[in-house]
Amino acid sequence: MIKSNVENILNEQINAELYSAYLYLSMSAYAEVEGLKGCANWLHIQAQEEMAHAMGLYTYVLSRKGVPVMKEIAAPPTKWESILELFKAVLAHEELVTSKINNIATLAAKEDDHALYSFIQWYVKEQVEEEDNANAIIDQLKFAGHTEGSLYMIDKDLGTRVFVAPVIA
Repeated sequence: MIKSNVENILNEQINAELYSAYLYLSMSAYAEVEGLKGCANWLHIQAQEEMAHAMGLYTYVLSRKGVPVMKEIAAPPTKWESILELFKAVLAHEELVTSKINNIATLAAKEDDHALYSFIQWYVKEQVEEEDNANAIIDQLKFAGHTEGSLYMIDKDLGTRVFVAPVIA
């Protein structure tokens, strides 16, 4: 049986992952309107990943005889100064999510909840990848500067991303 404090923090994380999906959909819409279809694609797939992350937590809570509680999802921003600023916001958001995931791992260790600790390690590793991906795109955008041809190539590259449902184990 799941402890109430563990159930609460996992429900908060479900909400955070759903907000992430909402945020990335908003970012995808912004990129699409700006004519950056590749960036829009990358962000749309990111939203799909975040939904999968939420569902992994949702399923885990149920498997531990807990109750997933759907909470209000805050409205995300809709505009950014530039595509570089948007991806800087992606990185800042992923860093926030990393801190939340780390808090869950810390609580699992404190509560001697070995099942949760084992489960949450997938998310810990995923956050390393999430931050690395955002940093790589930021580096490319900084390198490209305001050169339209370079931005075109980055956008084209981001357009090749395809959604692969994560296996959360």
